[in-house]
Amino acid sequence: MASKPRRPTEGELTILRVLWEGGPRSVRDIQKVLVQTRPTGYTTVLKLLQIMTEKGLVERDESCRPQIYRARHSQEQTQRQLLRDLLDRAFGGSVRTMVLQALATKKSSAEELEAIEKFLDRFEGGTK
Repeated sequence: MASKPRRPTEGELTILRVLWEGGPRSVRDIQKVLVQTRPTGYTTVLKLLQIMTEKGLVERDESCRPQIYRARHSQEQTQRQLLRDLLDRAFGGSVRTMVLQALATKKSSAEELEAIEKFLDRFEGGTK
């Protein structure tokens, strides 16, 4: 039986963003990026990466020194997994309710609304 992917914490998502944007990196390279926005120690990053490896969020290449870490799943896959989880937990599986709440939460630009409309037209099989 396949286990459900583990949900990343906020700190783990920060590291994943570094890996998604810059590709595979060493602990030191990840820490150098993180310290630009917030003081982050090397050992803190190392410990988070060890936990993330155990959770299956990252893979570690031990064939070289320093060891290189890479995200196990793409940003899109992770976003979809988190969204499915949120959809089920907070909205009872209702996509309609979730989308309406998302649109009500923050004012969307004309460009964003147009993109949403085009997507819905495509999704529903309509043409525009």
